[in-house]
Amino acid sequence: MAAPPLSFIDAIYWPFHRSIRFVRDLFSTDRKMRENAANWLELAEKVWHFRRDQLDAKESVELLEHIKDVREKLAARATPEKLKLALESLEDVLRRTGGAIYPKSALVENVEFFLVAAIVILGIRTYFVQPFKIPTNSMWPTYNGMTPEIFAKPSDEPGTAAEAMRAVAFGAWPHRLDAAGDGEILVPVGGAENRGFTHCRVVPGRSWLVFPTKLREYTLLVDDSPTRVQVPMDFDFDWVMASAFFLPREGYSREKLIAELERRNKAGDYEMRRVDGELLKCFRTGIRVKKGERILSFDELTGDQLFVDRVSYHFVRPQVGSGFVFRTGHIQSLVEEYGDQYFVKRLIGVPGDALEVQGTGVIRNHAPITGADAFDANAHQRGKYPGYVAMGLLAPGSTVNVPPRSYFAMGDNSPNSQDGRYWGFVPAKDVVGRPLFVYFPFTQHWGPAR
Repeated sequence: MAAPPLSFIDAIYWPFHRSIRFVRDLFSTDRKMRENAANWLELAEKVWHFRRDQLDAKESVELLEHIKDVREKLAARATPEKLKLALESLEDVLRRTGGAIYPKSALVENVEFFLVAAIVILGIRTYFVQPFKIPTNSMWPTYNGMTPEIFAKPSDEPGTAAEAMRAVAFGAWPHRLDAAGDGEILVPVGGAENRGFTHCRVVPGRSWLVFPTKLREYTLLVDDSPTRVQVPMDFDFDWVMASAFFLPREGYSREKLIAELERRNKAGDYEMRRVDGELLKCFRTGIRVKKGERILSFDELTGDQLFVDRVSYHFVRPQVGSGFVFRTGHIQSLVEEYGDQYFVKRLIGVPGDALEVQGTGVIRNHAPITGADAFDANAHQRGKYPGYVAMGLLAPGSTVNVPPRSYFAMGDNSPNSQDGRYWGFVPAKDVVGRPLFVYFPFTQHWGPAR
């Protein structure tokens, strides 16, 4: 089928359009070739400066002549064809004289790339923005540390696909414990290496299945048959025990767990058993199982991971109410227990402030403290905020005066926070920065830090 005839306008426009495209392509090719020539000249000069003491006279003369030829053609705006021929000749010389600089193997290029990337990342991490993981729940519910999600029965547990999705989205790690014998589930408490109430021991383990680390190993008994589970050192396993066996309807708090264990202790609702070589009280749960049945199922959810701004506090003074990241290297009691680590709390007092706890609120300089929503939420025990507790340096009726070049910090989860009430002040030189952005996991906390 024949093509339709061109209209009068098309007959004029078409040759003009083709001419424009031809000129544009010509200039585009010329520009790209000139940029390419400039890059080759830079490489050739690098070879000359780095290797001229290793080249013999003939190689030196040949390399300099080809560098001069390309530079002159570039200055004279030679055609792309002439530039291409000059570059091909230069490239041939560079292959013979370039040594380790040219040509480079893929291995060398990859090593250089990752080395430069590592240097850049370390520089950013050291001076600008640092990633930080919330390990404990001292700032809960503002930030989550590692928390458990408990499943009452096997049918509530996520399937394989759901487990994989939860691992990617929430950093969830499943723990499924089955009875090693028949009988009643018993929970051992106490022991030499305890973190809280539930009995545990510290054992060697692996982080990310590769890196050596220490873990806490907890034991449940069914009659005299032990079933064990290992979790990170900072994981609150008492939360799991309380929610699974002792406070399933009331919701977990440390105070409620203490009260319930005291009640059971007075009622003699326990048995004495030997666990890991120690004679311990083992509280009865009233739940009887057979061998192989599920006795406990929970997911260990990772703590909030955030970026910390390391720059601002070099130029502005930390503000009361802001998140507050600092090192523990000069706080003696923390060094003895944790070593030199990073902590995150909320800044309560700056030099010259007078602080006290009245009821469930903090009083700063004789007035209710302001500067963060968490202050008011704790004072009125709003939502999940438990209220501030008068303990340690801020025991009932006590006032703390913040000395020069020091700061006072507390956790939002006051009943479960080891903070300035126990170990005192943060030296100004150990202040790192403020939380900037929660980047993982993808929960309601994701986004700008509070």
